[in-house]
Amino acid sequence: MPIQQEPACGANREEIGLWAPALLRRILSGSIRPLAVIISKGICLGLLAACATFHQVPAVDNTAPLSIPNHALTAHERAQTLLTIETEPTVPNRPKRANFEREQKSRSAQHVADWVVDSGDNSRMPFVIVDKTSAKVFVFDADGRLCGAAPALLGLARGDDSIPNIGNQKLSDIRPEERTTPAGRFVASLGFNFHGKDILWVDYDLAVSLHRVVTSNPAERRLERLATPTPQDNRISYGCINVPAKFFDDVVRPAFAGTYGIVYVLPEIRSNKEIFLSYYDVD
Repeated sequence: MPIQQEPACGANREEIGLWAPALLRRILSGSIRPLAVIISKGICLGLLAACATFHQVPAVDNTAPLSIPNHALTAHERAQTLLTIETEPTVPNRPKRANFEREQKSRSAQHVADWVVDSGDNSRMPFVIVDKTSAKVFVFDADGRLCGAAPALLGLARGDDSIPNIGNQKLSDIRPEERTTPAGRFVASLGFNFHGKDILWVDYDLAVSLHRVVTSNPAERRLERLATPTPQDNRISYGCINVPAKFFDDVVRPAFAGTYGIVYVLPEIRSNKEIFLSYYDVD
């Protein structure tokens, strides 16, 4: 008897029903194959039924379908997309500023102090701003917080430079027009003058220091000059910076105890940029 071809996977139930009796007749007629073949046929029948059932039941997919664009992106759109993905928002760095508390100060003093703090020009040391135009001294800690401020007496003559070799001259030999407080950036430290008094050396070679107000000559009325509300009468010294004694003891000396610091003497004729070469306006 010719052997009937086995149905392929995916046959429908009607085909399976016609093929199964033929197999049974083969078994009853004595054309029986080994048991392993029969078992394999049974397994195949089960798989065929499963395949038929699978094709009749639609698949259920809970995932959302992918969105496929119906047109290709233009070069401009691709560039905009990449720019949106790759560009992260940047936050501009806020400039650092000196903290003057509520102390009155000139614009120049504010700008230079802000530059010092923002640039780190003070190298993490305390610093002093000497504003010659306003005749005022500001002392800051290393972070730019104000420690104190006070009026000051300055060199008699206006100007931003000292004459050569002035530090080796006698005071009596220095002419009035040469008695200037030089502008600039000075590395300062506490020390002693020739009379054994503790002072803040601003520039040793130029013999310029910041110290307690000198009252040895009553005719100069230095204490009265410090007490007046205007800077017009604060020009009297040979070039040194005189401050009230209490201010020196309570503010200057503690700020520079055991450390160096920077003294910035602001110009009154030249520009800040000329004097402080790396200066920039923080604003």
